[in-house]
Amino acid sequence: MREIRIYLDNCVFNRPFDEQTSIRIKLETEAKLYIQNKIFENVIELVWSYILEYENEQNPFIERKEAIKEWKKLAAVDIEENEAILNKAKELMRIGLKSKDALHIACAIEGKAEYFLSTDDKILKKGKHVREIKIIDPIEFVKILEAKC
Repeated sequence: MREIRIYLDNCVFNRPFDEQTSIRIKLETEAKLYIQNKIFENVIELVWSYILEYENEQNPFIERKEAIKEWKKLAAVDIEENEAILNKAKELMRIGLKSKDALHIACAIEGKAEYFLSTDDKILKKGKHVREIKIIDPIEFVKILEAKC
């Protein structure tokens, strides 16, 4: 199976640290852990970006921040800000995405990710209007990944 390139937003990176009281959070956490194992196994390539780094630096929980920062080392590509990303983000904001969310998606597109994974319902809803990349939740991605294996 060829490698699949994905982008995880901060919601997904933080999901295992969330309180695991709801079944949805538990399932998304399990999906994220499964995905991270596939990254370790080089089945999945990870795209990292400057906006991921920026948002992670704002995390008030030092342990979470440090754990998430380690993922940069495993990324196949690290996207830096450029004019194309800023222009794409502006375009994405026109469909109602918040500026940071638009920047994340623009970085994922720039990094040639096939999938943008989020647990944010607003991003998932607005993401249906983005043609360049599939925006889905981690559980849906695991279903796709399992079907390809």
